Amino acid sequence: MNRKLALSALLLPLASYSAIAEEIEVKPEYSASAELGFLYTTGNTKSADIKAGFNLQHEKDKWLSVIDFNILVKKLETEDATGSEEFETTDNKWDILAQTNYTIGEKDKNYLYGNFTHEQDKFSSFESQSSVSAGLGRHWYETEKSSLFTDVGPGVTYDVIDTDPSDENTNLILQAQLAYSYKFNEFVEFKQYLVAKQAVESGENSFYKSESSITAQLIDALQLKFSIRIEHDTEVEAGFEDTNTETSMTLIYNF
Repeated sequence: MNRKLALSALLLPLASYSAIAEEIEVKPEYSASAELGFLYTTGNTKSADIKAGFNLQHEKDKWLSVIDFNILVKKLETEDATGSEEFETTDNKWDILAQTNYTIGEKDKNYLYGNFTHEQDKFSSFESQSSVSAGLGRHWYETEKSSLFTDVGPGVTYDVIDTDPSDENTNLILQAQLAYSYKFNEFVEFKQYLVAKQAVESGENSFYKSESSITAQLIDALQLKFSIRIEHDTEVEAGFEDTNTETSMTLIYNF
């Protein structure tokens, strides 16, 4: 009898530890997602639109790194001078964003960041637009339903003008970012991302971007995403619009 009691006393803490370990969900260091949207229309006009993206995130200890890549291609069937039908590209652009945060302070609220972006848009006023920024950010709060990040810091932009590729502009900027998310329930989530790249010198180009999205979970790893993306440049060449709007619906697969 004593042996049974002694054995039970030894096994009970182990059993309790195993139960607790099963309840604790270990967050993976890496997470990734890929999204794809495709639209093909026929009839009076034929067109094909493709939107794709890839997101990779790594989080360990005090480090958080994110890489986000997006591409958009639009083609429309037109007739040339001889009457032959062909697909003409009406939109062709891609962009990449990379950012690394390093948490500072005991409460894990503040962080230092480094940010790099590059965009090429065949039909904009710019051949390409790049920027580098570094500064201080704050993780204001994070609950089961919502979270809010903001950061601000000085940086540099490097723009190449589309109408004259030899015309290059390098400007000092002050960059500010905001990332907010809210979960309506376990299946539907809203996200808002804002960035402002304010030129220090008057008359130089400043860039502003807003991306709002709602994702709905279809199955465990598959989501449906509806997003609206607005980009605004303050200084563009004659004949170009200073504001571009993109509305899309894509499928997201989470790895």
